[in-house]
Order: sequence, then C-alpha cells, then structure tokens
Amino acid sequence: MKNNIIGLKLGSVIMSVFLVVLLILGITIDRMFTSFYYNEMQKETEELTSHFIGMAESPDSSNEQMMSTFAEFSDVSIFNISKDGSVILHSGVHDRADRSFINASDISRIFAGKSVDFEYTDPTGHRYFITGKPISNGQTIQSALYVMSSTENMKQSLASIRNLLLLAGIGAFILALGITGIISLLLSRPLIKMQKATRKIAAGELETRLSIRSNDEIGFLAGAINDLAIDLQRYRDTRQEFLANISHELRTPITYLKGYTKVVKDGLYENEGERDLYLDIIHEEAHRLEHLVEDLFELAKMEEGKISLTLDWIDLKHMAEQAVRRVELKAKEKGLQLKIMYHGDSYRVRGDEKRMEQIMMNLLENAIRYTDEGEITVHVDEDADGDTVLFIVEDTGIGIPEEELPYVFERFYRVEKSRSRQYGGTGLGLSIVKKLVELQGGKIRITSQPGVGTRCEVLLPRLTKSEK
Repeated sequence: MKNNIIGLKLGSVIMSVFLVVLLILGITIDRMFTSFYYNEMQKETEELTSHFIGMAESPDSSNEQMMSTFAEFSDVSIFNISKDGSVILHSGVHDRADRSFINASDISRIFAGKSVDFEYTDPTGHRYFITGKPISNGQTIQSALYVMSSTENMKQSLASIRNLLLLAGIGAFILALGITGIISLLLSRPLIKMQKATRKIAAGELETRLSIRSNDEIGFLAGAINDLAIDLQRYRDTRQEFLANISHELRTPITYLKGYTKVVKDGLYENEGERDLYLDIIHEEAHRLEHLVEDLFELAKMEEGKISLTLDWIDLKHMAEQAVRRVELKAKEKGLQLKIMYHGDSYRVRGDEKRMEQIMMNLLENAIRYTDEGEITVHVDEDADGDTVLFIVEDTGIGIPEEELPYVFERFYRVEKSRSRQYGGTGLGLSIVKKLVELQGGKIRITSQPGVGTRCEVLLPRLTKSEK
C-alpha cells in the first residue's frame, strides 16, 4: 500500500460511510428495544395492578395476605392508601420509608375514578414504574392502590442487548475494515498502474501499454491512455522521419549546389555548353530548394492556424480550364493526353481563388509526375443532389498500393521511395492540398490501383440557388 494515497482516501470514505450507517443503525435498534421493554413493563405493571384490584375487592378475608404473597412473588410493592393519604397496607420488596411518590393530586384523581401511570426515581437513584387505581366497594371508592415495579431487570436486559450490539458492531467494523481494504486495493491498483504508465510515457517510454481490460470507466481510461501512447509514438516516429526526410531533401540540393558551383568557379568544364549545363543544374536545384522551403513554410502556417483565406465566389470550371492550360506543356513533353470534361456552364463555389488554384496545380502536377504514359482527365461536375461541386483529377500512372493509401496525406510521403529522384517533388504537396481543402469546408478522397492509375476527388460546397 506504499504511496497508495487513492486507496487510503477511498478506504477512509467507505469506512466513514460505514461507521455513520453502523452508528445510526445501532442507535435505532437501541431505541427500538428500549421502547419495546418500557412498553412491555408498563403493560405488565398495569395488568398486575388489575389483578391486585380484583383481589382487594374480593370479600375473602384473607385477601390482604394473598396480595402480600403475590406482591413478593411478582417482585413488586403495593400500597393501599386511604383518601387522607395514610397507608392502609404496604407489602412488597421495596423500602417502606420512601413514599414521596404519593401526592394529593394523584390520590384525588384515583378517588375520582381515574388511573395514574408514571415513572419514579427514588433518592438512591432507582427507577420504578408506578400504576395507581381505585379499589371500589360497589359504587363507593374505598381506597387507592399503588403498584410499584422496579426497572432494574429491564435495565439489565437492555445492558445485555447493548453489549451484544457493541460486540456485533465491533465485529462488523473489523470485517468491514478488511473488506474495505481489499476493495480499495482492487479499485486503486489499476489507477496506480495508470499513474506509473503515464509517468513512463511522459519520460519517453512510448512503448508502454496497460493490460487493463475491464468493461467500465477504468478500462475505458486505460484504453484512452494506450491510444494516447500509440498516437504519441506515431507522432514521435513521424517527427523523426520528418526530420530525416527534410534533412535529406535539404542536403541533396545543397550538395548539388556546392558541387556544381565549385566546378564552375574552378573552371572544371571543357566548353561553354558544359558550363551552361552545370548552371542549369544549379538553377534547378536552387528552384527546388526554394520550392521546398516555401512548402514547409506554408505547411507550418496552416498547422499553426496562421494562414488567412480571402473567401469569394469563384467559378470552378473557369479555374480548372486555366490550370489545365498551365500544365499542358509539361504533359506534352511526356507524351500525355490532357483532357477536361464538364457538363454545366458554371460551377460556383465559395473559396479562396489563390488557394484553390494551388490545390488544382498540385493535383495536376502530381498526376503528370507519376504518369509515364496514357492520359490525365480533369472532371468538373456536381453530385446527385446538386449540393457539392466535384473537381476530379484522374490519371493512368503508377498508382498507389491499397495499404499505403491511408498515409498519402502525410508529409514527405512518396509512392516510389526508391525512385524519388526520378519523379522529384517534395512529398509535401498532398499534405498542403488536404489542409487547404479542409480550410475551405471541403473534403478530399483518393482511390488508386497499382499499375492502373489514381483518382483524386475534391468535394466543395456549391453555391445555393438563393445565393446565386
């Protein structure tokens, strides 16, 4: 239980609740038994008084002796009191001297034909139940009969019950303490495991996993921690891969620039044509390096939410035609057919014109880059409901394996890693496209089949009729 603070707190709460319940239950049972015994003793005293009245009203001359004997046998005292308060008869086990419970008001009530019932505590601290009733002779009340019954036996019985309740309470408390300890340990153990696991994850041990499989909130929390560890591990791996890739992407053009710059500077070329070739390579690599830095800067701004969009109504068909014209020369150089297809006259959407152009150019340049023969077709259309405009680029290129499709929007993803120099590109294009599409309220999806081609679909909200 070392450092098991949660277990200690949980156990303390459970035991506190149990003690409160146990205390309330004990007090309730004590009151119930006390009330029961008092009611029973009062009833018993009244019944004995009725018996004594019957004996006193009997014409038998030996009734006084019988009453005395019956009083001693019943462990009570009887007092036969005249109207003026003098004692006619006293018999029983209690002290004759203490008659302070007899008062004029009670005697007056009894001689008025009523009964009195009350509790009395004598000077020594003993408590009694006392019942007083009239003794009649025909229609005339002759005297008052008091029956005095000690509560000592009742107190002893209640003390025994209270001792029994106390022992039962102590036993229940010890049992509850043990059960609470076990429950606290069982409930806190998974939390302690999660605490240790999160500390390991925070320390960089991202392979840490929890094996808690309970179908409750604790199990769900353990699953969430495992998912977090997986995401962090993937993020770390992606970051490491990103750093490795960007280092490679930066190192390659820098190497070319340094190498060919030295060649030109030192005059290590045979003729002007060879020098111009080296200068062209330097220019291309500088342009490639500039493009890479721009893409990285663009991606960083989007991820930080610092990119601003100028939203306006734009005609997607017109923009698609312009983008196709801009890449026609590249397509012709590779011997590719470039087609654009649409049905309507205008497809207006709300977006940023510059960013939308960037999306189209990235998708078209990708299609040309990874297509060696065949054709590239651009579609501008709308869905069946007319609520969404589709910009589609479909090629007959190398395609993407199905297992790699989930990763095509990751930074520096390459379809053909071993042939990356052949195809070129920074590997950031699709990452930028996805973020730009989502920033404008759209979606992008890619389907592909290796050796057949790839289809990229951009779905954008269409201008409603009321807005046209």
